[in-house]
Amino acid sequence: MNSALTQGRGFDAAAITLSGLCLIHCLALPLLVGVLPLAGVLAEAEWLHRAFVVLAVPLSVYVMARCQLSSGQRAVFIMLASIGLGLLIAGAFVEALHDYETLLTVFGAAMLGGAHIWRWRTCQTCSAGRG
Repeated sequence: MNSALTQGRGFDAAAITLSGLCLIHCLALPLLVGVLPLAGVLAEAEWLHRAFVVLAVPLSVYVMARCQLSSGQRAVFIMLASIGLGLLIAGAFVEALHDYETLLTVFGAAMLGGAHIWRWRTCQTCSAGRG
């Protein structure tokens, strides 16, 4: 297996992990507020949401730029990942959408994570056929 493919999978894995952490932050922390008072502080931390986005954007843009899929598959991946990133950015930085922050973030993280999972699985299928 070539090193570019291995590196791409590593970036996909990092992006999938980051999307999962973002979903946990948005969905699980509010549920833990009743059990752990510290969770309430983390659930409301705007800086944490913005930090996830600041990490997600360059990581995903890098993966999109180095994507080694066929042109049709690449277009689908870039479209899904871009929409997911856009939703994450809107939820984190557009103050007028504050009431929809959780909804935007959950859909954005799920779409972005799903795009990376799909790309990862597609690349595994491609490399398995190469021998």
